[in-house]
Amino acid sequence: MPIRDIALALIIVTIWGFNFVVIKWGLHGVPPLLLCALRFLAVVFPAIFLVKRPKVPWQDVALYGVTWAVVQFGFLFSALHVGMPAGLASVVLQCQAFFTLLFAAVWVNERWRPSQLLGLLVATGGLWLIGSAHGQAMSLMGFVLTICGAAGWGLSNVVVRRMTQRVANVDMLGFVVWASLLPMLVFTALSLALEGVGPVMHALTNLDGTSIFSVLYLAYAATVVGYGLWTGLLKRHPANSVAPFSLLVPWVGLLSASLLLDEQLNPQQWAGSLLLMSGLIMNVFGSRVMTWMRAKLNWGVE
Repeated sequence: MPIRDIALALIIVTIWGFNFVVIKWGLHGVPPLLLCALRFLAVVFPAIFLVKRPKVPWQDVALYGVTWAVVQFGFLFSALHVGMPAGLASVVLQCQAFFTLLFAAVWVNERWRPSQLLGLLVATGGLWLIGSAHGQAMSLMGFVLTICGAAGWGLSNVVVRRMTQRVANVDMLGFVVWASLLPMLVFTALSLALEGVGPVMHALTNLDGTSIFSVLYLAYAATVVGYGLWTGLLKRHPANSVAPFSLLVPWVGLLSASLLLDEQLNPQQWAGSLLLMSGLIMNVFGSRVMTWMRAKLNWGVE
C-alpha cells in the first residue's frame, strides 16, 4: 500500500475514533434519538439529489439502513446518553467483529476458523471484565446498550455481504446516502414519540455551536468522508490490507476521550479492553500467523 493510502487510512481511523467524543458533545444539548435524526437528515440532504441510487433492491437498502443506522447508532447514542464513557464505547463497539462471525455463520454459512474461535473466547473474557466493572465510571445499562449497538453493526455487515454476493460493483457511498433516508424518518418518529414534542422543539430552537458542529461532523466527516475514503481504499487494495487499520479506532477513541473529556479507565477496564483488543487481533491476524507457523514447521521437517 503506498504512503498516500496509508495516510488516508490513518485519517479515517482518526475521524472515526474522535467520533465518540463528538457524540458526547452533541448529547449535552440534544436528546440521543433527535441527534441521530439530525445526523441522517444532514447525510441525506442535499447528497440524495447529487448521488444516484445504487442498482440494488430496495429491501437491501432498507435492511441495511435499519441494522447499520437505526439499531447500531440508536443504541450507541442512547448508551453514551445514559453514562457509557466515550473511550470505552469505542472499544466495546468493536465486538461487532464477533457478531459478524456469528450472523455470517447463520445466514451466509461461513465457517469459523480456530483462530477466530480463540479470539472470540479471549474477547468475551475482556467484555466480562469491562461489564463487571460498572459503577460510577460506567453504567451497566450503557454497557448493555453498546453491546446491542455492536450487534446491529455486525448484522449490517452480513447484510452487505449477502448483497454484494448478488450485486456486483455497488457504489457504497451512494448506498450509504440512500440507506440513510429510512433511518432519518424512523429516528424522527422515535424522537417525537419517546423524547417528546416539547423537548425536541426546545432542543431544535436552542441549538448552539457545539450541537451544530456535532451534527455536521457526524454527518459529513464520520459518514460521508469516512465511508467515501474507506470504500475507495477497499476498491484499490485487498480487504485484508485495509481492514486491520480499523483496530486503531479504539485507541484513538480512548486517547481523545482522555484528553478532551478527562475520562480515565480503572485497572479492570484497562485489562478488559486489552483482552478485547487481543481477541480482535487474533481474529484478524490469527489465521495468517498459524499458516506461517505451519509453513515454517514443514520447512524445518524437510
